[in-house]
Amino acid sequence: MAWLSVQDQYYWDNGEWLKSYERLGAHPTDGGTWFAVWAPHADRVAVVGDFNAWDPVKDPMRRVGAGLWEAFVAGAVAGQRYKYQVRRGAFRADKIDPFAFRLEPPAGSDTAGLASIIEPLAYDWGDQDWMQRRKGPDTLHGPLSVYEVHLGSWRHHKAGGSLSYRDIAVPLAAHVTALGFTHVELLPLAEHPYYGSWGYQVVGYYASTFRYGSPADLMYLIDTLHQHGIGVILDWVPAHFATDPQGLVYFDGAPLYEYEDEKMRVHPDWGTYVFDYGKPGVCNFLLSNALFWLDKYHVDALRMDAVASMLYRDYSRSDWTPNIFGGNQNLEAIAFIKKTNEAVYEHFPSTFTIAEESTAYPRVSAPTYEEGLGFSYKWNMGWMHDLLSYMQRDPVHRKHHQNDLTFSFMYAFSEHFLLPFSHDEVVHGKGSLWGKMAGDDWQKAASLRLLFGYQFSHPGKKMLFMGSEFGQAGEWNHDHALDWDALRDPLRTQLMCWIADLNGLYRAATALWNDSAAGWAWLGEHVESSLLAFQRMSEGQTLVVAFNYTPVPRSAWRVGVPQAGHYKLRLNSDALCYGGSGVVLPSTWESEAVSAGSHDNSLVITLPPLAVLILERMD
Repeated sequence: MAWLSVQDQYYWDNGEWLKSYERLGAHPTDGGTWFAVWAPHADRVAVVGDFNAWDPVKDPMRRVGAGLWEAFVAGAVAGQRYKYQVRRGAFRADKIDPFAFRLEPPAGSDTAGLASIIEPLAYDWGDQDWMQRRKGPDTLHGPLSVYEVHLGSWRHHKAGGSLSYRDIAVPLAAHVTALGFTHVELLPLAEHPYYGSWGYQVVGYYASTFRYGSPADLMYLIDTLHQHGIGVILDWVPAHFATDPQGLVYFDGAPLYEYEDEKMRVHPDWGTYVFDYGKPGVCNFLLSNALFWLDKYHVDALRMDAVASMLYRDYSRSDWTPNIFGGNQNLEAIAFIKKTNEAVYEHFPSTFTIAEESTAYPRVSAPTYEEGLGFSYKWNMGWMHDLLSYMQRDPVHRKHHQNDLTFSFMYAFSEHFLLPFSHDEVVHGKGSLWGKMAGDDWQKAASLRLLFGYQFSHPGKKMLFMGSEFGQAGEWNHDHALDWDALRDPLRTQLMCWIADLNGLYRAATALWNDSAAGWAWLGEHVESSLLAFQRMSEGQTLVVAFNYTPVPRSAWRVGVPQAGHYKLRLNSDALCYGGSGVVLPSTWESEAVSAGSHDNSLVITLPPLAVLILERMD
């Protein structure tokens, strides 16, 4: 009796086994469990676990082909712990299953005893309506507004400790619904021994972390979000892996998942090991993992972490090995990225992918058949850095740095961008978004409303890290819950109202969905006064957006508009309901046949201090 077929072996050896998690790992069946693992350098592999008193003699595995091993263990059932004992010459190690669907919690800070658990991944889903209507790549033509969450620190129990997957499900869904976001992005949830890595140093790629509950509990969270009409994006980490000895590192007595080349093996920024994408087995493992989360957990999108470090062999390195042509591009990683995106869209066409890519690598969000990497979206890191640099300046100096605001329009349409204010901007001494704003508390709140107004009206999809929606003053700390007590301050609750109304307008206004060059037009700026205005357009809708980046009201600014007519005020960040100064403004403006800039018609606008106005042309 055999578990792995000749076809399985062929596809594994050639890097074509896209759902290898269906056969590799532990799969309970009648009378016992089938186990299968990749360990091509091993002389001997045995299954040890609760079912055989951890005796490596009782259940040896049989070599299948050049590198796979399999065994059927009678009496091994769901819930029991196990490992693979791998031997190669003098090398001997007990390894967790790379394809394990669940891992046991470590005992305190000691991770050496971490074991795999036989887990059938059973769950009765209730999100059928959502799965049928989710839009995947078609989100390019609609609103996409993302709330980024670290589950362990979003909210804690009154007695202390993180909420579980099930505890957080309803309150998170309610909060996201009230704020109007379309999606939640979850920081990595694959198993990671070091909590302080936030999930970015993975040891179990197929196992959801034990910290918040079981795999079924995570499925319940995703199911709940879906039933509330909220999509789920999962942060995925195929660039590097944790070096804990029970994991992937030196798995079968030799470098297997990692590079054999010592120059390329260690990631210099994090001390982790780098995957060798030139090995078909590694590509099978990672590509299958991407499909696994979309398949078994109904995840709607994957955000691929640290793409820049995958693209370049010299990323953060002074000593590195060139590719076969002598260049610095990681050709094998690039091929892997393209193949992953192609497989995602082929097998799960109603999902999409996002790249965290911080360089000027071309065509990140273009299809692979157009020589792109194949992502749906790319994070716009340059826009984020320029804007935060500008907003941290004293308003009196901003007129000298207007280019920080406007430069992004030089490249805004070169990719399908997502505009992120992520967790990376509020850690490691960078302070919170609130703390980055200049001035007193009123000016900080007004500046955040202005910042978010610019984000939501600028071409590109939107993302905001938790806590920023109410202006948390302190830097994010993964060991502590968000400072929900800050909502006792009216400025914080009013800021949340502003976010909710921005999302409401964004989801209703088709002009804000058109992120192509045809959906944006420059209207003008007054550099000395730190003012600017632009237009957002779609078929049937025109919005005029005007900004004042100083704490001084600006009256009678003439802004050219291409279309005559009357314009209705849709949003005003200075309104009293948002904590603004309440400068009295008309509800509509009538254009005048007076030229301004390149336009024959114009509006005369009064701009409150540190404010953004959004006007809609009415027929």
